[in-house]
Amino acid sequence: MKIILTQEVSGLGTPGDIVEVKNGYGRNYLLPQGFAIQWTKGAEKQVAVIKRARDAREIRDLGQANEVKAQLSGLKVTLTARSGNGGRLFGSITPAEIVDAVKTAGGPVLDRRRLELPGHIKTTGAYNVQVKLHPEVTATFPVNVVAAK
Repeated sequence: MKIILTQEVSGLGTPGDIVEVKNGYGRNYLLPQGFAIQWTKGAEKQVAVIKRARDAREIRDLGQANEVKAQLSGLKVTLTARSGNGGRLFGSITPAEIVDAVKTAGGPVLDRRRLELPGHIKTTGAYNVQVKLHPEVTATFPVNVVAAK
């Protein structure tokens, strides 16, 4: 079965890639989950749109990845969240919240799917968050979670 990926699937490819998979895998998992669309000649045109969006979001090369890493290293990111007694949060901190906090702290725009959290962030305190900017470049920056008043 020939499909076009709409999201990154590990071991298979990135958005816009045209791949050949077994019928059951495509029909029962990739298509219903929205990870792919059925390949047709008309869908080929959508591949160009998907790739353009990915290129705009993706970090171009190793030099740009190192520049973003340098920006992140000098950044102080602070998140405020509602918490109860003992610093335990109501809920947890999500990657999307961290990306928004980086942007408001004056940092670069990051893709939330590339963040690697040190487990679930459910208490106040300082955490080190990693972001995979490039296959060869991984940046680490501190995130301080404080209780909202």
